[in-house]
Amino acid sequence: MKLTNFLSEQGYDLIEGPVRNHKPLQLWLKKPFDEAQLYYDNIGHAFKSDIVLTEIENAALNVDYTKKDEYGFNIGITLLGEILKTLGLGTFGITSKIQSGKTVTISYGNSVTKEYTIGNLEEYFYGADFLHPNPSLLRNINQNYLLLTTGTVFAQNLVVDIETDFTLNAAFVASLNDTAEGKLDFSTSNLNKLKMTSNVGISFPIAVKASRIDYDRSRFKKLIQVTDTNNIF
Repeated sequence: MKLTNFLSEQGYDLIEGPVRNHKPLQLWLKKPFDEAQLYYDNIGHAFKSDIVLTEIENAALNVDYTKKDEYGFNIGITLLGEILKTLGLGTFGITSKIQSGKTVTISYGNSVTKEYTIGNLEEYFYGADFLHPNPSLLRNINQNYLLLTTGTVFAQNLVVDIETDFTLNAAFVASLNDTAEGKLDFSTSNLNKLKMTSNVGISFPIAVKASRIDYDRSRFKKLIQVTDTNNIF
């Protein structure tokens, strides 16, 4: 199954941008024609409410190696380079060592999904006030420029299959493993298929569910999910 389609059906946007610090309850500023920018790391830094927010784990949303996205080589290797940078693995220069091929397939494993229910969040906002006087926050929220992350999918492994247009040999694979210093593991399934698995030892965000905070004349109206149809992150 295609990973992006699976996530979109669940209301999630696969993270493809240069930032990978997403987690639930963040506020992001998204103005028309601009990239989304982190505005507050937690809504508690901007709002106060008597309603307690309860995080849940969505065991039904499981991302594994059967859900993957396949790309042409040059697009895929570019995406891979960006992903490795966000994981702190860009300094190994792996993508520069594999300069030609046919396809790149990207998947993730050992995932967990953390979410907050819309009902809980809307109840929070109906009774919420700003933490302190904040003209900038009021201006942005009245223009519906603020997004709230309501869920995040975290994974422990990045798995990449690269179909090369040259024959792989043991010495080449060994050189990749030496360069990766144990944080990436390379293996081959045949003479033209290279598999790369990350071993960073921590969970990292791979997809985000977010809703636009709909305010009208300084009063909260509702949350409007945006990540099921828009590529924002």
